[in-house]
Amino acid sequence: MLLFILRRLLWAVPVLWAVATLTFVMMHLVPGGPFDREKKLPPEIKANIEAKYHLDKPFAVQYGLYLKGLLKGDLGPSYKYLGRTVNDVIADTLPVSIQLGALALFIALVLGLLAGMASGAFAQTAWDKTSMFFATAGISIPNFVLGAFLILVFSHQFKLFPPALWEDARSVVLPAFALGLAPAAYIARLTRSSILEEKHRDYVRTARAKGLPETTILFRHVLKNAITPVITVLGPLAATLVTGSFVIEFIFSVPGMGKFFITAVTNRDYPLIMGVTLVYALLVVLANLLVDLFYTVIDPRIQLE
Repeated sequence: MLLFILRRLLWAVPVLWAVATLTFVMMHLVPGGPFDREKKLPPEIKANIEAKYHLDKPFAVQYGLYLKGLLKGDLGPSYKYLGRTVNDVIADTLPVSIQLGALALFIALVLGLLAGMASGAFAQTAWDKTSMFFATAGISIPNFVLGAFLILVFSHQFKLFPPALWEDARSVVLPAFALGLAPAAYIARLTRSSILEEKHRDYVRTARAKGLPETTILFRHVLKNAITPVITVLGPLAATLVTGSFVIEFIFSVPGMGKFFITAVTNRDYPLIMGVTLVYALLVVLANLLVDLFYTVIDPRIQLE
């Protein structure tokens, strides 16, 4: 297992290098510069600013300096948050995004697995049709529409939760549900399909012939095999919940990395955009690695190679 982890981490190096290179090139291909939207500056001041951030140097030199900083763990200074580096911004905002993503993933797993198990166990019943209707709706409705709806109902109408900010446990509920309901709907549909497929396997017919109760067959045999496809999507799903929370963080004024990423795009804060993109790529790589390791816990027959 240790060799497998080491090999995967080594493969992550060229992946992260490719992400860093593509992001760096794309940022320099965008028309204009990071200070073009500011109030028109005198040529001398603009030249000093560009010299400070090495923007006056050739592209190859800037790229070399950027890679040199990455090797040292330095993502560079922020162009818009004066006195703060990209490392400082990420250190302050990444824990918030991880907390929001972890809560949303927990909600998605609990709701999705329960609804999918019930639908698979009672297929073609009223419960199955109702839950799958809401699952389809949950997948179809964009999260920014769902977020606005939750604010309208639970903040303005019933005044149960605050509409924004990230201050206490009550302020976490709405953004976590807005982010986690769509993945919950996807997990519910996937779990239902897997259970229905497993219920027609030979080992299920054998268990029924032995007289085992349906609940025992479902929880001890069917569910263990049906949950494998769910685990397969957990890696990308977990990374998506952390990296794809841009709109939710912006709507609910959550001080996470996604909100700063949006403001960095509008402000053309190139080092912050590149730094956040690189962190997101690293999260995806680590999430997929954890899922591969978790496979061996669920099914010992799977060998890591």
